[in-house]
Amino acid sequence: MSTSAQSRIAVIGAGPGGLICARVLQRHGITVTVHDQDASRTARDQGGTLDMHPDSGQNALREAGLLEDFLTLARPEGQQMRLVGRDARVLFDAAPPEAAPEDGNPEIDRGRLRDLLLDSLEPGTVRWGHKLTHLESVTGGAHRMHFADGTTTEADLVIGADGAWSKVRRLLSDATPVYTGVTFVETGLDKADTRHPALASLTGDGTMMALDNNQGFIAQRNSHQHIRVYIGMRTDENWHQRAGLDLTDVAAVREALLKEFAGWSRELLGYITDTDTGYVNRPLYALPVPHTWRHTPGLTLLGDAAHLMSPFSGMGANLAMLDGADLARALINDTDIDDAVRAYENLMLPRSAEAAEGAAEGIAGAFAPDSSTQTLAHMSRVH
Repeated sequence: MSTSAQSRIAVIGAGPGGLICARVLQRHGITVTVHDQDASRTARDQGGTLDMHPDSGQNALREAGLLEDFLTLARPEGQQMRLVGRDARVLFDAAPPEAAPEDGNPEIDRGRLRDLLLDSLEPGTVRWGHKLTHLESVTGGAHRMHFADGTTTEADLVIGADGAWSKVRRLLSDATPVYTGVTFVETGLDKADTRHPALASLTGDGTMMALDNNQGFIAQRNSHQHIRVYIGMRTDENWHQRAGLDLTDVAAVREALLKEFAGWSRELLGYITDTDTGYVNRPLYALPVPHTWRHTPGLTLLGDAAHLMSPFSGMGANLAMLDGADLARALINDTDIDDAVRAYENLMLPRSAEAAEGAAEGIAGAFAPDSSTQTLAHMSRVH
């Protein structure tokens, strides 16, 4: 029997990677607790859409016994990729492959994926409202977790699945996320097919990108006729402060964005002017590449806590889920919890470094003076 079956295991963070890890452990009779700072599963919007790759995200879902459930929720049509010029002329349009969904990269809304994972766990697994403030070492490699509500608990293994600004990472590494030079301003269109038919048609069924000279629009289909839009700029991290903007002033942000995108087609500027949701400023960060740490008994990381990278790899959530499944499998198979974590880290760290290098190259090419040409060449190779 695995030593992990008698060990106290805690996951910090109820994202896809942490939840997959917990699900796989529970399938094999290992007790695990997940702590998340959100007050409840519905406390905040979970973000846009994810494409699940067969050899990573889908592989993890198969390990969790959830692949068939995922395929019933996924949107294969969401794999469509479209590139347009700043004049809104379509330069490239790749329809979804005519294959079984599990052979491609079908899309799923982040919220739907999270609900699928949460519903698969034993009741009471996730402790909501548990914001980790700090950790301290106790005897035998265990750690005591301190939460903002004043409670504490101990675990033999603490798994940091707590994202970009991970508290767990502070005990393993001095690395902190660095601004990539690119900021997204997120907005959205509701009931797009009926309220915004021209923009819905321009977006298509999947993802539309218009990238040129360090700027661009990325529009993604979500469920229920919602289109999530990312207005991207290579700019300084505090561009809004430099412009004297109050980010809660929707009209002022709209005016500032229209000035930034002067010269773009009226059709594409509709993604700025026709918003139904206001604007959210999202500077993009990444951890140094490669990001490694000295193995420390009782602690490890997965997902963004271990290898935060730009979204231009398309691998962030997929890798997080593969991390979670691989870590769980190592803990199930090994009789020593520390040996299991070492084996997992030896597998995960090289793979994440390779993906992070690709993500850095991807964002550099997408937001460059000749980004339209680079992106067209890349899409043509891939598709």
